[in-house]
Amino acid sequence: MHNSQLPTDGSTAPMSTTIGSGVFDQRTDRHGNERIRMLLKSFGLRTSLIRLKVIDALLNAAEHDRTLGVRGVHSQLLDLDIPLSFLSVREVLKRLCSEGVIELNSDKSYRLNPQAFAALHGE
Repeated sequence: MHNSQLPTDGSTAPMSTTIGSGVFDQRTDRHGNERIRMLLKSFGLRTSLIRLKVIDALLNAAEHDRTLGVRGVHSQLLDLDIPLSFLSVREVLKRLCSEGVIELNSDKSYRLNPQAFAALHGE
């Protein structure tokens, strides 16, 4: 006999479980990505996964008072299981820099442009 209140995938999770609970809370990540998407759009750039992840890495570093060079950004992406080549990361950083989204420091590290940083924090 079929019970319409039971899940059909064989799991025993109650039907009232919300997607936004526990480890499945992706609203924060999606909201963060949306802010980065709007930032890229305001600079006239298209959204790509690598641009999202590079900006996210730089934003995370800035929030922890750190700076990242090409190798640091590349390492962070590899730690997140995002298999991008070093050259790809370097080219994205160069492009974001040439468009004014990020800045190259004298020590060869990158940081978000102050206006971009403020925009991502809703200031």
